[in-house]
Amino acid sequence: MKRTLLDLLVILLGAFAFALGINVFVIPHEFGEGGVVGVTIILYYMLEWPPGLTSLIINMLLLAIGYRFLPKKTIVYTIVAVSCHSLFLHLTEGWRIVANDQMVNAIFGGAIIGAGIGLIVRVGGTTAGTVIIAKFLNKFWDWNISYALLFCDVLVALCSYFIIGPERLMFTIIMLVVATKVMELVIAGLNPTKAVTIISKEQERIADQVNKLMDRGVTVLSGQGHYTKASMGVLYIVLSKQEIAMLKKIVKATDREAFLTIHNLQDVFGKGFVDIQNS
Repeated sequence: MKRTLLDLLVILLGAFAFALGINVFVIPHEFGEGGVVGVTIILYYMLEWPPGLTSLIINMLLLAIGYRFLPKKTIVYTIVAVSCHSLFLHLTEGWRIVANDQMVNAIFGGAIIGAGIGLIVRVGGTTAGTVIIAKFLNKFWDWNISYALLFCDVLVALCSYFIIGPERLMFTIIMLVVATKVMELVIAGLNPTKAVTIISKEQERIADQVNKLMDRGVTVLSGQGHYTKASMGVLYIVLSKQEIAMLKKIVKATDREAFLTIHNLQDVFGKGFVDIQNS
């Protein structure tokens, strides 16, 4: 219950930031947006329909159609996120920050929107809209979900060209890029996880040092050199970015001829990281 309440608080904060970015930076400067929010903004520019109510109606319709593609917890969190976002769009209507530089507005608008969406997604919710459409495209046409989301957002943004013109469309694209990068940063966190693969003749000594000095588990995989045909162990270690320097020191002090590769990871679940039950 405590974890659920904390998640709902994060969703509340994310929904507020998302709405604030729209009302303070997007609408006053006549930018566009991607997804369902982009559609509601176009309708606002053309017909002056309130974005909060329009967004709520469209998202709930899409959620009703596509609920079967989402886990139960995600559905509940999404309903809360969509409802709060629509409410905050209404409550923050008319809020303004005076900034005449359109580039500044695009960058800050994208950063706040990206942070808001990132917070919602980080705790397991979604903003509905194009996420549902992307699930459809993935199920029936085997589209990659990330590409399907990008396709939907770009399609909506391009449609706004006829309303906001080419210059504001270019600022809109800059804003979407900033929002995506900030969203990825919020979801991944400020302490990204790395996977390290080590091939060394001193694998036992390296593994022992990692266990003792870093308190990290090490997985030993079976490998074989193609040229030499010699069997060897391959060490696989998952750790934080800050721990990479220590690992390099251990490897360097143990075997200067070791072969080491470092990979970025998007999600890590399990002991020492995030409990998969909370994902």
